[in-house]
Amino acid sequence: MDSDDNCYDLPDCEFETGLSDDEVEMENLATCDSNIDDYSYQVLKTEEIVGHMLKKIKSISGIIEIPSTITRILLHHFNWDEEKLLDKFYTQNRSELFKEAHIIDPSSSSSAAAVSTSAVSKKNNSIIESEDCEICLVPLSCNLMTGMECGHRFCTDCWDSYLSTKIIEQGECQSITCPAHKCDIIVDDETAMNYIKDFNVKTKYQHLITNSYVESDRLLKWCETPDCNHAIKVSYVDFKPVTCHCGRTFCFKCNKKWHDPILCDLLRKWMKKVDEDAATSAWIGINTKDCPQCLTIIEKNGGCNHMTCRKCRYEFCWICMMNWKEHNTNYKCNRFEADAERAVEKTRSSLRRYMFYSDRFMNHSRSLELENNLYLIVGDKMMELQKMDMSWIAVQFLKKAVDILCKCRQTLMYTYSFAYYIKKSNQSTIFEDNQQDLESAIETLSHYLEQDIDEEEPSEIKKKVQNKADYCESRRKVLLDHVHEGYDKGWWNYTNLE
Repeated sequence: MDSDDNCYDLPDCEFETGLSDDEVEMENLATCDSNIDDYSYQVLKTEEIVGHMLKKIKSISGIIEIPSTITRILLHHFNWDEEKLLDKFYTQNRSELFKEAHIIDPSSSSSAAAVSTSAVSKKNNSIIESEDCEICLVPLSCNLMTGMECGHRFCTDCWDSYLSTKIIEQGECQSITCPAHKCDIIVDDETAMNYIKDFNVKTKYQHLITNSYVESDRLLKWCETPDCNHAIKVSYVDFKPVTCHCGRTFCFKCNKKWHDPILCDLLRKWMKKVDEDAATSAWIGINTKDCPQCLTIIEKNGGCNHMTCRKCRYEFCWICMMNWKEHNTNYKCNRFEADAERAVEKTRSSLRRYMFYSDRFMNHSRSLELENNLYLIVGDKMMELQKMDMSWIAVQFLKKAVDILCKCRQTLMYTYSFAYYIKKSNQSTIFEDNQQDLESAIETLSHYLEQDIDEEEPSEIKKKVQNKADYCESRRKVLLDHVHEGYDKGWWNYTNLE
């Protein structure tokens, strides 16, 4: 590996996973095995991510014969797309390429260095023993002046202060440019590591580089669980679930909690609608009107239809919105305006539809949160069954049943956001029947697990729980298979996409 590869070392920065090496290896194998026919991915620790990054840098650096520390900036410029970098490197004008990436072509650095050396020699010949730092303007001897290939030179203290401020206070690592005014040359990693004095600042810089690498590479995603330092690596981006070692299962495409059967774009619209409280907005649309003159929102607070805007003092009729002074001569309140009436009814109907699906979505969301209490109930029951001569392995069926229940509840929750957007059709009717079957199976299993089942024989309890859990999972699979078949065959047409 090139000498500048140590810029990316992460000394004394091991991250705890809570698992032994053997357990991690078993989880890696399990992950790969379980996804080999579906969606293959890897769960990477921080040091493994750095390893992947270094491998890419070294590979490209060897091909284009440029130092690793400069290659890393080029790769970042092309979002770590090696093929795109190589294509541009060999087809685009070289000087333009390096100018766009805000770096100096290493092939021209030797001449720049020669110029710099010549300048220093001339100064020595003229008995000039020092030059001024371009930041603090303090005269210093040349051996305390440092700079980059752009030729701008600063004292070591100013370099350290400048880089530390950019890294610690501003969180920058990719866009740190030369401190000189109007110089846009990016500080490479080797230069940064050489000029930074504080070990903690160096460590922060290395972590920022690693984080930037993950965020720039579309085939990598951080797990967003707090204090989890793992990332997921895939071979292609798709709407598929991935599971981190911390237990979080999420959609790789959007990095949100796994939301099958609704696709990422529709879920984004749905959550935006929920967050903006569409019900309140719709109520305002139905129960308030804009002042015809200044457009101030007005709510009627009395029986009289003679309204006076408090802001502009404009007087109008609440019913027909006409100027009140002209109201008696051009009375229109008794005339039916079909278009206006249809618009109000359409708004009300849209509100009722939204409230129907949002109520069920939020109800299952709350139920999913409350199912966590079920783990405590089941935990106590598992201990009781062990006292009745059942082994620890044998009683795991209860925990597995709650796992299945939560998974099914989560799927059911997202079916209501999906149902809000699909238009009525024969296939939507089949979907609703499958949805109803899943909901019924979930409630049956949830009720059975919550009730007192002490009077039944352990073997009978196990049989009933497993049967109900298996039925839930089978109904979930039927529903999802039908939805995905609809995606493949173009069954679903959408509404309410505004």
